[in-house]
Amino acid sequence: MKSCRVMKAVCVSEFGGPEVLRLLSDVPVPTPGRRQVLIRVRACGVNPVETYIRAGTYARRPPLPYTPGSDVSGEVQEVGEEVTSFKAGERVFTTATLSGGYAELCVAEEASVFRLPAGLSLEQGATLGVPYCTAHRALVTRAHAKAGETVLIHGASGGVGVAAVQLGRALGLRVLGTAGTQGGLDLVLQQGAHQVFNHREEDYTRKILEATGGAGVDVVLEMLANLNLGADLQMLRQGGRVAVVGSRGSVEINPRDTMAKESSILGVALASATPEEREECMAALSTGMEEGWLRPSVGRCYPLKMAAQAHQDLMEGPGACGKTVLTM
Repeated sequence: MKSCRVMKAVCVSEFGGPEVLRLLSDVPVPTPGRRQVLIRVRACGVNPVETYIRAGTYARRPPLPYTPGSDVSGEVQEVGEEVTSFKAGERVFTTATLSGGYAELCVAEEASVFRLPAGLSLEQGATLGVPYCTAHRALVTRAHAKAGETVLIHGASGGVGVAAVQLGRALGLRVLGTAGTQGGLDLVLQQGAHQVFNHREEDYTRKILEATGGAGVDVVLEMLANLNLGADLQMLRQGGRVAVVGSRGSVEINPRDTMAKESSILGVALASATPEEREECMAALSTGMEEGWLRPSVGRCYPLKMAAQAHQDLMEGPGACGKTVLTM
């Protein structure tokens, strides 16, 4: 039986620009199933993929209407009758929701809910899901990065970028990062990058190659492949790999750039992770929280009613500086 209680939630009833994100105050509160958890949402991370889905340009289109958002932190409100891991009042975060996180309450499967350590704020908890799991999948699962290798992280001041910098250092990599503002460059250094480069400078790729003594990098984490992929291939060393995390369009490359170095272009899709890969990822992240190297960086925080502005700023702003978060 569905609940008759109502809540505030952002709903999308048609695909389009940020203006299609509409805050409603009469959305039914979801009821948790047998193995599900109802969470009182305090913060929800805003991910670029959510802007693509909202615009209707992503490969997956959810049925309309829907509520966006997957990375939630808050307190357990209710649990299903077969849930044994959590009880009401506990601070938790999720890596996926069933009902959408841009809301006052949401439902998630018990397997996707984790306790939030006391040392992390609720806003930080909302940055853990997609960014850190994507960084782990890109570096470990797809690119097989190894200690001693050099990784170049494009857009290192954003949510996935910061996560990748921290994870890269924990893996023993030499970490190079790019950002487009001074604040972003400073943040990337603070998070542990060995060197940073301003990707708005015309000759920044030359500076990266010089920093490697002309040898190139082993791995590139690419957030905007439609602009950078061709240059990435030229910056790789023998056997190098480009892990494509994001792209906003098509790109023309010279396949010969992959032949001489036997380099690889690897797509990264978090939705393709197997249950075993998700468990491996969460084990690594739990270790990071315990050891203290996992330190989420929160950027701009917006109230739920400003979700449309958050989407617009995320995609059109001068440059990321930490993870964008909605607060309730």
